[in-house]
Amino acid sequence: MRRHVSPPLVRLAALAALLALGSVVVPAAATDRVVVVRQGDTLSEIALRHGVSVAQLVALNSIANPNRIYAGQRLRLAAEPAAPAQPTAASPATASTEPIVHIVQSGEHLTRISHRYGTTIDAIVKANGLKNPSYLRVGQRLTIPVAGFPAGAAASPATAAHAPVVHVVATGETLTGIARRYRTTITAIARTNGIADPSYLRVGQRLTIPGGSTAVPAAREMPAGMAGLVAARADIGEIIVAEATAQGVPVAFALAVAWQESGWQPGVVSSADAVGVMQLTPPTADWVASTMLHEEIKLTDARSNVRAGVRLLKHYLARYHNDRSLVLAAYYQGQTAADRHGVYRITRPYIASILALEEYFTR
Repeated sequence: MRRHVSPPLVRLAALAALLALGSVVVPAAATDRVVVVRQGDTLSEIALRHGVSVAQLVALNSIANPNRIYAGQRLRLAAEPAAPAQPTAASPATASTEPIVHIVQSGEHLTRISHRYGTTIDAIVKANGLKNPSYLRVGQRLTIPVAGFPAGAAASPATAAHAPVVHVVATGETLTGIARRYRTTITAIARTNGIADPSYLRVGQRLTIPGGSTAVPAAREMPAGMAGLVAARADIGEIIVAEATAQGVPVAFALAVAWQESGWQPGVVSSADAVGVMQLTPPTADWVASTMLHEEIKLTDARSNVRAGVRLLKHYLARYHNDRSLVLAAYYQGQTAADRHGVYRITRPYIASILALEEYFTR
């Protein structure tokens, strides 16, 4: 658990690196559609606004690193007016022959990265052989399979012809989970519903699902590498299950939080001095011990650590009336910050990642 979170200053660093390295910009012809990059823009946001794919922008403008664009840069959208590209893949005529490589920045999660490139977490996991989707290293190079979704990620021809399905957003849902449920893509839903920020949904919001299938959604399969680690750490998983069951906390939710925080590893200590399976700081543990459990908490003991972390989740679930987003914001930012400011923007990928993990642990 973290008490204070500061937004990473990555845009200035990226801009400085870009100016130092230089960039290749293809001159635009008079008939080309061109957009001028504004301060704070990302390639994925530009693609979403103009109905093209990230892969198209990369190919049309010879962009070496999709993370590095700068204010004032002129980007070609298409050589001539054309219908928007299909959201699941770049068209053969414009797709880049070179794979897109994303360099992980501080604070990034696979959820945010998959949103940026209009692909899926599972596709990135498979393309890079990631054993644990929850853990990325700053500077890690990820191959982004923008043009190739895994089987079942896009609507099949049989379902694409159906009338659009309307989905009403429930508490704790994310666009990632909704897209997976209806076998479509985040980009397709965002474009159809005019969603500017795919990481933010309102409870009760009605979403038109393009090509959505009304059939029973396919179950989300845990990646093989992660499944192996879960099996190897089953003793910790059993402790989490036992504590969550005893305290009335949703088991899959507790398992997902613990996996996100530590990968179920009792010996993990963060740079902020958060300790163990549930990544609790000593002050937080003392607070839980004195106000909730009324017993000594030993952060280095797996069972004691889990009991305290699960008890804290129970407290937040009651305080925020089972609103998963606020519960996780409080766990990540601290209760005072969640009460005063709600969910910080930089907390949303953390929340989305845990909710995606919860699907893996739901039986």
